[in-house]
Amino acid sequence: MTDNNTVWPIFTGNLEPSERLNHLPPAPPWRPFAKGERPSGPKPLGGSDDHQAKLEAELGKTFLAAPDLVDAVNAALFLRRPLLLTGRPGVGKSSLIRAVARELQLGVVLDWSITSRSTLKEGIYDYDALGRLYAKNAGEESSIGNFVTLGPLGIAMMESTWPRALLIDEIDKSDLDLPNDLLNIFEKGEYTIPELNRAGVGPVEVRCRQGPPTMTITGGRIRCTQFPFVVLTSNGEREFPGPFLRRCVRLEVKEPSLAQLEQIVTRHFNEEQKARAMDLIQEFHDRRLKGQLLASDQLLNAVFLLSQGAKGMTDRILEPLG
Repeated sequence: MTDNNTVWPIFTGNLEPSERLNHLPPAPPWRPFAKGERPSGPKPLGGSDDHQAKLEAELGKTFLAAPDLVDAVNAALFLRRPLLLTGRPGVGKSSLIRAVARELQLGVVLDWSITSRSTLKEGIYDYDALGRLYAKNAGEESSIGNFVTLGPLGIAMMESTWPRALLIDEIDKSDLDLPNDLLNIFEKGEYTIPELNRAGVGPVEVRCRQGPPTMTITGGRIRCTQFPFVVLTSNGEREFPGPFLRRCVRLEVKEPSLAQLEQIVTRHFNEEQKARAMDLIQEFHDRRLKGQLLASDQLLNAVFLLSQGAKGMTDRILEPLG
């Protein structure tokens, strides 16, 4: 039950650009980094990369957000917690964030794809010490800011009046330490870049690996004022430590039902194309029920080829992933 003053939900799942995020209540008192402030915007977050933001908004407009996904997104927004999505490959875990970014006007999605070699520092920043040394020896410009590049996590946690969107994809591929290493920055919302801090210089303009071309850091410290909307995805290939799990909003993403598959196809094709593809949708659903690993975009690819008259190619497109 909700009272008359509730603003839930902020994210509705209808995917129409909205400024409802302006009505998000201040962060809970145990999340002190946000200073009790509501978001104020929306502000353009893509810098000169507006084209990329528009492209991602187009990609996000056809996503089918199930009710449990909508609720999980809102819980993460209200609590200022990362959203951990677990499920088989191809069920749409990494696509959700572009739908949220479209509706809530979060700008370019910052994308950090995890490998077994990924570290917290890599996600926050990179310092090219060797390049700076070469520049000094060559008598070239060697200001430290020219050799610091913010990564997707560092950009997402920078001070702002409007949250950014960050995808940390396949976190289960990381080494054992990365989930716990993420806890501190997610809890405190700040991080010190030692190289900038030791330099003792004032505001420094640094490059960005994604999104805006540059950002300004003062005192070598990244300090979050609006917690980003963070989606972490996992294929369920490993267990995570308890402290990490309890600081996330968690959801297991189920494979779409037959009715949901029809809705997904409807969002991408006209009624005539969908009608011609009904047998293909049924076959795709049946094969999934038998345990075949198939991604929803394989179905879309197959329906597209079918609509172009290439019926003989659909079986090749629908080959199981593993």
